[in-house]
Amino acid sequence: MRYQVPQFIEVEDKIFRSISLKQFIYLAGGAGLCFVIFRYSPSIIISFIPIVIIAVFSVALAWFKLYKRFPFITVVEWAFKYYTSAKLFIWKKVPSKKADNPVQEAKEYAGIMVPKISDSKLKDLTWSLDIKESMYNNQNQK
Repeated sequence: MRYQVPQFIEVEDKIFRSISLKQFIYLAGGAGLCFVIFRYSPSIIISFIPIVIIAVFSVALAWFKLYKRFPFITVVEWAFKYYTSAKLFIWKKVPSKKADNPVQEAKEYAGIMVPKISDSKLKDLTWSLDIKESMYNNQNQK
């Protein structure tokens, strides 16, 4: 049996020459909002700035793609989520109270450091590792 596989599924259907349904909705909504602002504002001068902002935003929603890949509505959604979500700060620099005395600061830092393993402890550790390794090897040979 042969089946037809749909192709070009990423391309939206066009309703007019080069305008898809989604682009038409963005443009019609922007034009309608601009008309409402123009109709109910007291003067053209006052309504000019909001009309231009809304017109640019609706045109950007319709055609602008960031890096020729991400639609502008997706970028707006990401920005909204970023600004409304909680931020997690992992590290904040706390100013030192005793920055005047570098000797005292070095002593405090030395107290935090991990002590070195002495030679005898190191030999004990290597011996125990060797014994455990040889013990496991003997079990595997049986």
